[in-house]
Amino acid sequence: MPTFQFKLNGAVVSVDAEPDQTLLDVLRGRLGITSPHFGCGAGECGACHVMVDGLAIASCDMPMWSVADKDVVTLEGIGTAGQPHPLQRAFITEQAMQCGYCVSGILISAAALLRRNPSPSEAEVRTALDRNLCRCGSHNRMVRAVLRAASEMAT
Repeated sequence: MPTFQFKLNGAVVSVDAEPDQTLLDVLRGRLGITSPHFGCGAGECGACHVMVDGLAIASCDMPMWSVADKDVVTLEGIGTAGQPHPLQRAFITEQAMQCGYCVSGILISAAALLRRNPSPSEAEVRTALDRNLCRCGSHNRMVRAVLRAASEMAT
């Protein structure tokens, strides 16, 4: 079994895995990272989104060989309970979640957007979150939360 090395939330990690094993399986099963969730298994719902080199991607269908030597960021890497990211604070303030299953993927998609565009329009936020499904119907509050976080981060 080959060893893959990549940066995870700022720290270099090495993990033995089959080349076609998914990043999601390795994150959850081997590395104890629980924020990305298994949703559809086909990269369609966004529950498993993580950032790879600054882009939000579906980790459920990303093979390990494709993350070698890359920078992977999960929700655990953007904020903590003691020092939440502005997006996390805004989601709480706007009550932008209900069951929470989709939220980690949505926060990752939003963080990736704000990295490349710190002052997005509402339409740009909606487009960035379009790949994330939420059955609770909280999308409007989520869009408000992302815009709130962008405004807070700009000051």
